[in-house]
Amino acid sequence: MIISEDLLLAYGANYETFDANETIFSEGNLPKFYFQINHGIVELNNYHEDGKEFTQNILSDGQSFGESFLFDDKVYPTNATAKTSCNILKISKTDFFNLLNQHPEISSRMLKCIADRLYYKYVMLFNVSSPDPVLKIKTVMDHLKGDHNTHKHSFQIPLTRQQLANLTGLRVETVIRTIKKMHNINLVKVQNRKIFY
Repeated sequence: MIISEDLLLAYGANYETFDANETIFSEGNLPKFYFQINHGIVELNNYHEDGKEFTQNILSDGQSFGESFLFDDKVYPTNATAKTSCNILKISKTDFFNLLNQHPEISSRMLKCIADRLYYKYVMLFNVSSPDPVLKIKTVMDHLKGDHNTHKHSFQIPLTRQQLANLTGLRVETVIRTIKKMHNINLVKVQNRKIFY
């Protein structure tokens, strides 16, 4: 959790609930709030003209979203959608900046979080341009696994094959074939349709 719930509440944050598939904010709207997930899964996404979804990021408990957009006067370049029932702490832009100004240690943490996400975007941008679907999927899995589980096949990938397709720009059929190939060469382990990396 980037900012403690108590601190957010002290600066005027409120809890807001969203049902699965409910829009939290839409591409083209002006950013007015900082959001932090208390419970649930949120997806940042865009839609191509043909209706195909492209997933920018999938976030869960304790993670924040939309904060980088508050530092500029531009509209949201993405949508935020509750993928499950969500309970989210929401604080206005003005109150959020007051909190940051009065708590420089939080500002440092916020910059680290934004830097981590930017790093991930650079890595993903390069690897998504690769013609190799194994590399694309492995990049997402490396990011998800992080430094937490170093043992092979110890981390369960918390994404569906469709979500992997949306994150990598691949077709879901390609993801299914590639996961099977990765299983056969022992890069992943598949048990009861769950993927372990």
